[in-house]
Amino acid sequence: MRLTASRFRPNRVRMTPWTLIETAENPDGMRLELLRRGPHFSIRSGGQLLMNSRVHDSEQALARLALDAFGAPERASVLVGGLGFGYTLAATLALLGTGGSVTVVEVAPAVIRWNRERLGELNGRALDDARVSVIEGDVCARFRARASRFDVILLDVDNGPRAVGRPGNAWLYTPDGLDTIKATLSEGGVLAVWSAGPEVGFSDRLREAGFEVVLHRVQSHAAKTGERHFIWIAKNR
Repeated sequence: MRLTASRFRPNRVRMTPWTLIETAENPDGMRLELLRRGPHFSIRSGGQLLMNSRVHDSEQALARLALDAFGAPERASVLVGGLGFGYTLAATLALLGTGGSVTVVEVAPAVIRWNRERLGELNGRALDDARVSVIEGDVCARFRARASRFDVILLDVDNGPRAVGRPGNAWLYTPDGLDTIKATLSEGGVLAVWSAGPEVGFSDRLREAGFEVVLHRVQSHAAKTGERHFIWIAKNR
């Protein structure tokens, strides 16, 4: 039987729209928006999607791969560059012992506040953990100051070495930036860099800075479908 337009109507999936929860201004003047749809949150900057809480497996893998490479997470000192929804921080805390510590550096005060006031359900209220200290500021300035040394550094402040969120972050992935980061790592320490996509030549750049490098391609979320993200694990020789 032939179906006519009057008798056949395709099923249409109606998506619940995102609800704007709050807006804030970034230190660089860019507008941040926190939105919610059902159990999921998203943050947009200048109208562009920065992150979605539905997709976070690779952020957790960032912590797991780095701490596995370091090999002694019980008392490790960890720097997390970029708080986001706190998934990387929560995964780090789950692997650290009671003697470990985590310093979170986040440039956007609104992101810190939202994690404390609205997003704790996503990460088990990770910011309340006694092992965590939070610094509101630029992670580049933190490295340049060389005020502390860390066993593990987890960088998730950009979409990759080329797709930087703030112009000043491009320095992190230059030879000078990598040399400075390396100087803040303990002997045998590990730098882990998250990226939404591949970056030609970045592995070589890390090796030229004196790191032992392994590049991992990981699932973006537990459904095991869709895009994959990239994580560089660079060990301080």
